[in-house]
Amino acid sequence: MRTRINGGCVLGESAHSVTSVIFGVDAIVDGAQTTAAAWKTALDPFLRAHAAVHETTFTPFDVRADYLRYMCGRPRLEGLRAFLASRDIVLPFDDLRGLAMSQEEFFLGEVRRYGLRPFASTLAAVRRLHRDGVRTAAVSVHPEGAEILRRAGATDLFDVVVDGLDAPGTALPEHPSAQLYLQVAQRLGASPGHTAVIEASAAGVAAAREGGFGVVVGVDRTGATGLREHGADPVLTDLAELRFRRTRAA
Repeated sequence: MRTRINGGCVLGESAHSVTSVIFGVDAIVDGAQTTAAAWKTALDPFLRAHAAVHETTFTPFDVRADYLRYMCGRPRLEGLRAFLASRDIVLPFDDLRGLAMSQEEFFLGEVRRYGLRPFASTLAAVRRLHRDGVRTAAVSVHPEGAEILRRAGATDLFDVVVDGLDAPGTALPEHPSAQLYLQVAQRLGASPGHTAVIEASAAGVAAAREGGFGVVVGVDRTGATGLREHGADPVLTDLAELRFRRTRAA
């Protein structure tokens, strides 16, 4: 048996079948609005103070334009550097890390107060996979990735959940590596060639492609992440477009 996506893209081409699918937490949980708001809370006081010291006009962080252009889909420090460079601001690493940690605190505070909403289409896709006997995992380099998933009410849908605390040494700070996805595949009992990865971040897509997985699916809900250029094939705007059907193997 083989698993296909309608529209001609085959998960696990040749004679292989996909036995497992790994989802990045960002493809499961809608955290963009909370993430952007946390960046604004962390950055606006800094930008105001910087403008006062340098006698320039204070321009606040734009939760839509600035977030989508510089932050969305990037590791946190990389996105922060890109945003600050757009304002001609260069900071030492410790100051960058301090701003990033402040954003993280604000983000987690909001998540713990209000939770996050899972994408209904992603949950539906996971349920379809389970009905076809395909095992699933959720993965994040975020140390609180499992907590984020739990607060979205989605943990129980996955056979394996791995985050930055559960898999130390498999990722650089803020940045997924191929070893992280390979470890998750191992925990699922599947080979990379029989495993599909579904990711919403460019870094996640690139790491999964480096890991030699059968198919890497990009989920681009904003149009700002350049997933195809980093190795995703196909790229979907939402997992409602993902349709699995069982067909006989060639």
